[in-house]
Amino acid sequence: MDDLLRRALEDLYKIIEFNTSPEKKILPTVTSGGSNNNQLAVARIMKAYFFAQVTDMWGDVPYSDALSGVVTPKYDAQKDIYTDLLKELKEAPALFDGGAAVKGDILFEGDATKWKRFANSLRMVLALRLSKRDGEIGNLGKTVFAETLASPAGLVDENSENVFMPWPGGSYKNPWFQMYDGRTDYAISATLADTMKLYADPRVNVFGEAHNNVVKGVPYGLSREVLNTWMSGNADYSKVGPDLVTEDAPDYIITAAQILLSRAEAAALGWTAENAADLYNRAIKASWEQWGVFDQAAYNTYIASARVSIAGGEVMRKIGTQKWIALYPNAWQGWAEWRRMGWPFIKPTQYAVNVSKQIPRRYGYPPAEITLNKSNYDAAISRIQGGDTHDGRVWWDKQ
Repeated sequence: MDDLLRRALEDLYKIIEFNTSPEKKILPTVTSGGSNNNQLAVARIMKAYFFAQVTDMWGDVPYSDALSGVVTPKYDAQKDIYTDLLKELKEAPALFDGGAAVKGDILFEGDATKWKRFANSLRMVLALRLSKRDGEIGNLGKTVFAETLASPAGLVDENSENVFMPWPGGSYKNPWFQMYDGRTDYAISATLADTMKLYADPRVNVFGEAHNNVVKGVPYGLSREVLNTWMSGNADYSKVGPDLVTEDAPDYIITAAQILLSRAEAAALGWTAENAADLYNRAIKASWEQWGVFDQAAYNTYIASARVSIAGGEVMRKIGTQKWIALYPNAWQGWAEWRRMGWPFIKPTQYAVNVSKQIPRRYGYPPAEITLNKSNYDAAISRIQGGDTHDGRVWWDKQ
């Protein structure tokens, strides 16, 4: 939490401050970064993006008091944070004014059209996150989802529109490349690899490193001692796929597959009148094309198989499983969707160290909060279903 607040979010707050202050926003050092409104639009969209990650990990967090100079900030309820994030992602894109484009924009090079599409797509993902609570909050998620679907700003629904961090390499390397710098014990999980092999899913050969045309995943959740023993007897285990770990490999943030699967789920929930099966199949095709494995005959066989086709029922299980696959290696989004949808079924590791021995559903608050901000911390944990543990649930993760 501290890293996100002190680094990315603190910078964004400064951009917002400088571009709203009557005295500062006219300074050449400020206006040289683009028009005030364009800078504000980008900063507010990114602020919503990072705060969504923070609240999805911890639940109730300091939001309205965050980075305001308040020494003991209150923890806003996640319901209120989400309500404001959805508002921000509607209001911020409307600020783009056609003035000087934002400088130093490594995502979209100042292209307002792409920023609006990104904001809309993120807003759709967050709206669907409310699915288990929507009836309690006046159908806010359903309303916002329909609003974004109808928005002329559009959505990320083609691979050419995928949002990704374009790591250039050199001084700014893909994080996976850096993780492998000096060590080799990161690997694709057997849970994912074995599921994909069972489905005859060709993406497995991109997600994992193949040895003699076989991707051998590592059992997840092992203790260090057990892992070392396992690896010593399985030297042919598969690391993360080579295409994902080069120093300039793209780091996907939102993809067409994710948005199409979200739309398929919304249609299945009755939130929209779209065709769930069509969107679902389009999503799988988009993901296969994204990873360069699309073959028409293999795709036709895949979407017609009993494990994949939603025509045979178990619609949410199948949509959830395809989201889990398509989001790889975006761990934050994958974890959030698994917690919300419950699919695929994943068996907890026998080596779990938490009290319940179940898969964690949230991060525990930083220990310093207990002594530095105790009254607000106590108020926050009183609202958490399961308390301040890894087994507690954030608000949208309704049991």
